[in-house]
Amino acid sequence: MTVDRSVRDAAHSVDGEAAVRGGTDTHADTAIPSRPDRAGTSRSDTDGAGTARSTRPGTPGLGTTRIGDRATDTARSTALGASLARIDAAQDRFTLTASASGPDWIRCSDLLDDPQHLTAWWARTTQWLQDTYGEAPGRTALAYVMSWYLRIPAYAGAALLFHERRVPSLRPDDLAVRLATDGRPSPEAIAVLGKGFACLPFDPACADPQTSVAADERELAAILRGRYTGHAARFVRTYRRAGRIGTHTLWSAATDALDDCLWWAGRDCGDEGAGVADATLVLDAPFAPLTSPSTLGTDDDGWARRRQSCCFTHLLPGRDECAGCPRLRRRTPERQPWDRNHEAPNCEDRHRGD
Repeated sequence: MTVDRSVRDAAHSVDGEAAVRGGTDTHADTAIPSRPDRAGTSRSDTDGAGTARSTRPGTPGLGTTRIGDRATDTARSTALGASLARIDAAQDRFTLTASASGPDWIRCSDLLDDPQHLTAWWARTTQWLQDTYGEAPGRTALAYVMSWYLRIPAYAGAALLFHERRVPSLRPDDLAVRLATDGRPSPEAIAVLGKGFACLPFDPACADPQTSVAADERELAAILRGRYTGHAARFVRTYRRAGRIGTHTLWSAATDALDDCLWWAGRDCGDEGAGVADATLVLDAPFAPLTSPSTLGTDDDGWARRRQSCCFTHLLPGRDECAGCPRLRRRTPERQPWDRNHEAPNCEDRHRGD
């Protein structure tokens, strides 16, 4: 699906003014193509494309609590809720919503505050690997959960920047996740629970007291980078203690997640070049503690990037390093392998068909 920016701007002119007035959402009147019915839809556990969407009951110990009871129509009545509804209709990587009502949701802050939640996630991942491959290396399970978690703030921020030129709060308290309850336990839905956001001066919602206005796109990109890095820093502190993964590896994974998600935000709706442009806008230089600028580039086959972190898929039986694994670059420095479509941890190194 190709993004029609005129639709985005027209939608802003409606929902932004409604939000400032405290009115209701009129998103239903905007000409955004709707997504096919997802009820009962799932993807193969070994398919690297995105994440499966499941409606089965949750797994005890992780994401089985209800977060509030805000109705969907209330969530959509805000400017940010309307933005998320439009983005949700434009891509199918994650369900994106402003409401975490219903079972199986868990706030990111709860995941980071209570080690038992991470332990439960590792246990589910380990069992899935064992069921799928007959072995479950501990480092592989740790790396998969690491990458899956970091995509929560990365994709929420990247998608809102790409589609709406808005940057939400990415604090752990303001994000929630729902994991797939069948097969691979990766995130299937992300909720952005804060109401405020940063935007550009032409955004009709800029007069809302809950918004902050950036002078231009470069400043807005810096806000996204700072908010994401703040969330990632809290994750690094927690995961370093709980998961026995080094700080450099964690920050390399955080860099990969942000660069990947900025790229994917465009590619997921047919505007890959604009996604690449956002990645180079947000990561135009090294910004410590992130480990590199955007590594996106082209070869004869199109856009690809060089990963900074390893997913340890090669530890699984019969598996080798992924095409863009940094281990290959260290082993053969004359080779600079590109990672064209690292959806992983994907366990199959498959390319998406989109």
